[in-house]
Amino acid sequence: MIPKTSATILIIDDSAENLHVLHELLRPHYRVLAATSGEGGLRMAGGATKPDLILLMPGMDGYAVLARLLDNPATCDIRVVFLSALADADDEEHGLLLGAADYITKPIKPAVVLARVRTQLEAKQARDLMKDLNATLEAEVAQRMAENDLTQRVSIRALAHLAETRDPETGNHILRTQGYVQRLAIGLRQHPRFAATLSDHYIDLLARSAPLHDIGKVGIPDHVLLKPGKLTAEEMAIMQTHAKLGNDAIEQAERDIEMPLPFLATAKEIAHWHHEKWDGSGYPAGLVGDAIPVSARLMAVADVFDALISVRAYKPAMSYAEAGDIIAAGRGKHFDPDVADAFLAGFSDYVAIADLLLDVDGLPPA
Repeated sequence: MIPKTSATILIIDDSAENLHVLHELLRPHYRVLAATSGEGGLRMAGGATKPDLILLMPGMDGYAVLARLLDNPATCDIRVVFLSALADADDEEHGLLLGAADYITKPIKPAVVLARVRTQLEAKQARDLMKDLNATLEAEVAQRMAENDLTQRVSIRALAHLAETRDPETGNHILRTQGYVQRLAIGLRQHPRFAATLSDHYIDLLARSAPLHDIGKVGIPDHVLLKPGKLTAEEMAIMQTHAKLGNDAIEQAERDIEMPLPFLATAKEIAHWHHEKWDGSGYPAGLVGDAIPVSARLMAVADVFDALISVRAYKPAMSYAEAGDIIAAGRGKHFDPDVADAFLAGFSDYVAIADLLLDVDGLPPA
C-alpha cells in the first residue's frame, strides 16, 4: 500500500480512456491533474500548481512538448516519464536522450506504473533536499566569507591606525590615500600598460592593502618620527628604514600563516617600495621605472599628494592647486608619467576624496 502524499502528477494524453485509467490508478495516492492536449499540458505545467511529475504520451507529439518543457525555466526541472505503446528500443532511447526521466511501455501494468512513479518522486524529493542543503551551505559559506572579509578589513584598519598613533598628525591619511589609490587604479585599468595588471580583483587587493603602506613607522624612534623640524642626514636615514621595516613585518606575518594571502603580498610591495622614484632616486633600493611594482607606483602619487595637502609638524598644508603642480612637475622623475597623467586627469575626484575625509583641523581650500 502506497501512502497518500502531497505530490502532484500531471497526465498529458489526448485519449480520454488512457486519462481515466491513469487517473483511477494514481488518484488514491497522489493529487492528479489531466490535460488532453500538449498546449493545455504546457499551460498547466507552468501554472500556479506546479506538478512534481508529468506522464506524457509521445503519440501526441510528446517529444515536442518535452522540448518545450525543458526549454522553459519555469518547467525545466519537472521530471517527465513517457508512457507509450511503442516498445521499440530506439523509441525508448530517443525519449531518454531528449531528456525524459523514464520510459514505460504499454499495456499499462498498475504495479509497474506505481513503482516507477514512486521512484521518480523519491528521486525528486532527494534532489530537492540536496538543492535545499546546497542553498543552506552556500548561504553559510557566503556569511562566513563576508565575516572573514570584514574581520580582515577591520584588522588591517586597526593595524594602520596603530601605526597612525605614532604619527598623530596624519589623521585620516590612511583613508584618503586608500581612496586615491582605488580611484587611480580604476582610472588606469583600461590603459595598455596597466590593463593586464589592474583587474577588478587586483584593484580590490590594492585598496585593501593600501592602509598598511606606513606600518613600518611603528619601528621609528619618537625623536625622529615626531621631530618638528628638518631631519638631519642621519635621522633621515633612520626614517627611511620604515619602508623595509613594514615589508619585514608583513613578511613575518606571512610566515606565521599556513597559506599565502594575495593581499599581504600586495601590502608588502606597497610598504617596501612606495618611496621609490621613477628616475631611480628613491629609497630603499633605488629601483628605476617599471622595476617598481605597479602598486607602489600608484601609492607614491597618492602618498605624496596627501602629504602635500596636510599639515605636518615641519610644514603647513599646501593648497590643492599647488600640490597638483608638484605632481605634474614630478612626472617622469618622481612618478610614472602615465600614473601622474591619470591622476591629473581626474584631479577633481581626488580633491573630492580629500574634502570628504577632512582631518579635524581641515585641509586647504582648492
